[in-house]
Amino acid sequence: MSNSSPLLPSQIRVSLGTAICLNILDGKMDADPTTAYLMTYTDGKCSANCSFCPQAKNSKNSTNMLSRIIWPIFPLYLVTQALADTFKKDKIKRVCIQALNTPNAFTQLEATVKEIKKHNIPISVSCQPLNRQDIQLLKNAGVDRISIALDVATETIFRKIKGEKTGSPYRWNYEINLLKEALTIFGVGNVSTHLIVGLGETEKEATNIIQWCVNFGILPALFAFTPIRGTALEKQTPPNITSYRRLQLARHLIVHGITCIENIQFNEHDNIISFGVNTDTLDDIINSGKPFQTSGCPNCNRPFYNEKPSGPLYNYPKSLNIEEIEEIKKQIELSFF
Repeated sequence: MSNSSPLLPSQIRVSLGTAICLNILDGKMDADPTTAYLMTYTDGKCSANCSFCPQAKNSKNSTNMLSRIIWPIFPLYLVTQALADTFKKDKIKRVCIQALNTPNAFTQLEATVKEIKKHNIPISVSCQPLNRQDIQLLKNAGVDRISIALDVATETIFRKIKGEKTGSPYRWNYEINLLKEALTIFGVGNVSTHLIVGLGETEKEATNIIQWCVNFGILPALFAFTPIRGTALEKQTPPNITSYRRLQLARHLIVHGITCIENIQFNEHDNIISFGVNTDTLDDIINSGKPFQTSGCPNCNRPFYNEKPSGPLYNYPKSLNIEEIEEIKKQIELSFF
């Protein structure tokens, strides 16, 4: 089948779970994705060199990986039709395109977005724009939400893991400014960023960047660091589950305006010891299970993106049952109560 545009790529990567959900691959899932996750295809790797990423230019991992997920390649026309069919059946609510940093990335993104938008499907794009023009191009193409990933909590860690010390083109202050530019184009409530917990930050530093995001109207989504073989950080361990639970709680409370960084108390190790919320309110929120579900764009659940189905589950892809909430209470109680 010929492409309708010379800029339209012939192939695209699809997360394994999404491919099964779209019925373009056989398989079974423990949790269905509510967003269809796609990734731009290139014959090679990303030109950036983020230390945690299997797509990094110096990574020794396969190009079919992102985090711990496999992303097989499919013809774009096949994926687009499957998306339209699955969206009509209300099995997916949104498409999220993960974009590698490659030549012509944004012209190909523009064409891909326009092709998918023919079916009126909401689209989020997670990318690293080079300038305001890239952001505006995506908006004009029909992207509903944009995510520009900071990934780390501080400028010092950014330089070491994602910035100049890795040979990547990314710079902390420039990424911060791009997030602010995105707000002027997409509007408050339509801009997100990703924060990976477990890259050397303290709980206080993570809470600070969460609060900064919320102050500006940027939605922070939490990920747990996942060591991937072949990456520069393959020997680093995932975050402590108790610490991650505290940060999930802090994020939920800050995003929903229930507390703020000024009311949260930290110990001498910069670990959270009080959320500045009364016990009854905190209990109700924990019992809801909502802070521990996947955070991100609307209808984003990222099943098992950071973890194996056997656990431990850092981000739950669906509503928690009573047993799961009780397990989380035990995890939090290990060092908090």
